[in-house]
Amino acid sequence: MRFSFLFLMFLFLYISCADDGEKPKEPELVEVISKPNIKFGYNLDNYIVINDTINLDETFGEILDRHHIWYSKILEISKEIKSVFDVRRLRTGKPYTILAKKDSIGTAQVFIYEKNLIDYTVVDFKDSIITAKKVKKKVTIVLKKGHGIITSSLSEALSKQGANAVLANNMADIYAWTIDFFRLQKNDKFKVIYEQKFIDDTIPAGIGKIKAAYFEHAGKEFYAFNYIADSIMQIEEYYDDNANHLRRAFLKAPLKFSRISSRYNLKRKIAYYGRVRPHKGTDFAAPVGSPIMSTANGRVIESRYKGGNGNYVKIRHNSTYSTQYLHMKKRKVKVGEYVKQGQVIGTVGMTGNTSGPHVCYRFWKNGVQVDPLKQKLPAAEPMKKTIIPHYLEFVQLVKQELDDIKFEN
Repeated sequence: MRFSFLFLMFLFLYISCADDGEKPKEPELVEVISKPNIKFGYNLDNYIVINDTINLDETFGEILDRHHIWYSKILEISKEIKSVFDVRRLRTGKPYTILAKKDSIGTAQVFIYEKNLIDYTVVDFKDSIITAKKVKKKVTIVLKKGHGIITSSLSEALSKQGANAVLANNMADIYAWTIDFFRLQKNDKFKVIYEQKFIDDTIPAGIGKIKAAYFEHAGKEFYAFNYIADSIMQIEEYYDDNANHLRRAFLKAPLKFSRISSRYNLKRKIAYYGRVRPHKGTDFAAPVGSPIMSTANGRVIESRYKGGNGNYVKIRHNSTYSTQYLHMKKRKVKVGEYVKQGQVIGTVGMTGNTSGPHVCYRFWKNGVQVDPLKQKLPAAEPMKKTIIPHYLEFVQLVKQELDDIKFEN
């Protein structure tokens, strides 16, 4: 009896507490939505993704054939996209991506070719309509500063700071008319403010333009500032701190990095012939295949192979000046073609009468061959006087930025 009474009291209290308290909440169901894997404008989750690189001598057709595209379809694709993408220009080592259909066969539907870290081409043939488009990845630009003291070369001084070797090449381009980079002296100094490109804010994507530079060579100071003096043409040029154009009408040499192996000499004894014979050119030695540049704007008047000259190109720049480039391995321009200063017109070789790889650079003034190293060559068109005050105001702050960069001891 006592046990029954206690049990009933316990049951009563339990029911009372359960009624007075809040009922436990049921757990909420949260739907987790995964973020789609978007790249190149496609959801990669919808495809079989194949990443690879172009092999030596591999063709566009071979790649698509390997991924189950019929030869007739490959021809159709190549023809349809040729105005946007030349499938013959695939370069060995360049990465590509195939997006294939998610089935047992894995038929290719999209081909993506990455020209560089920024530029890529998308060829889409999954539907009856074939499309091709060139795309640029979003790039952010950060201004960076560099400086150094030359001990052996500009490239070495920049590499000590972890700077891209391209930066040295770009600086050589800017000062190509004022500084002989083959004759840099120990303790020459430089400062530079330049653009560093990034993809997704973290992935380095190369060097952009140089905003400003300073070079101290053989005790002389050389400033360079990037500026657009022609608002119509919108062409960027480099000027010094007094608004003088750094560019001249002719480059000092047709090669970026080489050495003079033989100078213009009307009384030189040529080893190949074993007797005295005038040498009316300047020889620049360089490895076979090195790019040869036109030293000035002009039109190609000769591009052929002839006797001792081997493969050569001759360019008329105006009514006064012409230049010629001998012993090329390969010519890259044709007669009648207009070329710009610095444009590659061929490569160094050993064709014709020559005992080693070099380019023989010949220079004509008023129809007579002369020594280009002794000519007082004309400067490029100067800045308009009306623009100079604005330019000097523009470079004042940039020059101060350069001056504030301190050389490390």
